[in-house]
Amino acid sequence: MPAESVIHDLGYRRYDGPRLGRGQIVRALAWHSFRAAFGFGRGAKAKIVPAIALIALCLPAVINAFAMAKGDARQFTYDTYVPALRVLIMTIFVAVQAPELVSRDLRSRVLPLYFARPIETIDYPLAKYVAFSGACLVMMEVPLLLLYGGAIANVHGGAAVWSQTRALIPGLLLGLMWALVLAAISLFLASLTGRRAFATGAVAIFLLLTWTLSMILLQAESAPIGARAGPGGASLGPASPLPGPSLAEKVSGLFSPFTLFDGVRQWLGGLNLGTNGGDQVPDPGAFGVVYAVVLLALLALCLAGLTARYRRARNS
Repeated sequence: MPAESVIHDLGYRRYDGPRLGRGQIVRALAWHSFRAAFGFGRGAKAKIVPAIALIALCLPAVINAFAMAKGDARQFTYDTYVPALRVLIMTIFVAVQAPELVSRDLRSRVLPLYFARPIETIDYPLAKYVAFSGACLVMMEVPLLLLYGGAIANVHGGAAVWSQTRALIPGLLLGLMWALVLAAISLFLASLTGRRAFATGAVAIFLLLTWTLSMILLQAESAPIGARAGPGGASLGPASPLPGPSLAEKVSGLFSPFTLFDGVRQWLGGLNLGTNGGDQVPDPGAFGVVYAVVLLALLALCLAGLTARYRRARNS
């Protein structure tokens, strides 16, 4: 070494404590991602969308509590809680927050730092999926719990409380289904690009476009049979409704995750409110098993795509 060279001892101490390993790394990444989904640890602007979305979803439950306090019946059902509002708000939430969990790391090119730790390729997408599923579950279940709390506060007797509890459980399970599927779809689409604006647009367009398409097809297929026209265009009789949902109506509900949710809900024994309920589909009956298979296939494909995306990112 040249005579003028010198090694400075800066006094840094080596870490001699326990190394917690792969499991703790995944848990820490999942917890950090869960907090990031609600904007915690960042500025006030990052908390605006999650806060407004949660308040908007909880507002009908608060209104219901005041209505029941005046002696009215419960305004909303647990398993079909304000369906059109839920579709809109959850679409906005996952479209804005999913890129926050995955696109930022891709854009900042920090994935090699994650994979330099002792974790497997599957651990990163698994942690992100668990975290975002939990965030979506909070968005789905908190309004239902508020609705339940307002209901039992205004009913009397153990039988009435048990009736509300029994009605709540299917709603909670349906919320879990929404959370698992929406998290998988949104994370997969958001992971395809590191640009947050593109990722947000991809998630929002996919969810809203497929839902709109299903609604259009369902309305077109459920339209009543037109009146028969006589010579000169004169009507020979009034329009007659179809005797029941046709196969085309049932198939129309397979094009959107939201209509798939409703088809599975009815197949599992949920109320059939008809197509006037916003995103409701006709009662699929035995065809409901097709809804369940398509929904499971969509979930599996999105999770497989998410895993393949990060396997390719690690090897690149």
